[in-house]
Amino acid sequence: MELIKEVFGEIKLIKLDTFQDERGSFSETFRADKLSKFGINDTFVQENQSISFKNVIRGLHLQYSPKQAKLIRIVKGTAKFIELDFRPGFTFGMHSEFTINDTDNILLWVPFGFANGFLSLSDELIINYKVTNYWNKDGEIVIKYNSPELKINWQTDNPILSDKDLNGYSFSEFQQHILPKINF
Repeated sequence: MELIKEVFGEIKLIKLDTFQDERGSFSETFRADKLSKFGINDTFVQENQSISFKNVIRGLHLQYSPKQAKLIRIVKGTAKFIELDFRPGFTFGMHSEFTINDTDNILLWVPFGFANGFLSLSDELIINYKVTNYWNKDGEIVIKYNSPELKINWQTDNPILSDKDLNGYSFSEFQQHILPKINF
């Protein structure tokens, strides 16, 4: 494993080692000892799989109670990820963008303090991700993907969204009503 990029001092892109021969390829997709070299020492308690079609946007999601971090890997397809920083400090409200596909063989580490969202750029997108705490509906919120103050270019004019994502908080509503409840 190799750390290839770090953003906001916390988000990490990690390249997995791939071994190829005439039969195909092999990768270790998770190794706690190697991840600890990059400061990822969290315990993962749940693994999820998301399957999306082209132009689906999921997010921006965050779970604050209990605090949840994510280790994301694309199994099939290509996605544009948006990671929105909601930690107090200089980079609050800023976001980073990553386009990752299945052939990149990348892990994306999203610690607590960031809202995660993605757009499927392929006809079928399969994402697996490990999380550090169990899902809690009452401790999760959605920030609207198109909150004007965020100025995110999603690169799609016709996104497909769930009702949950359509009815999320604007970023300013999040700052006013939710952020004060979050314990960092």
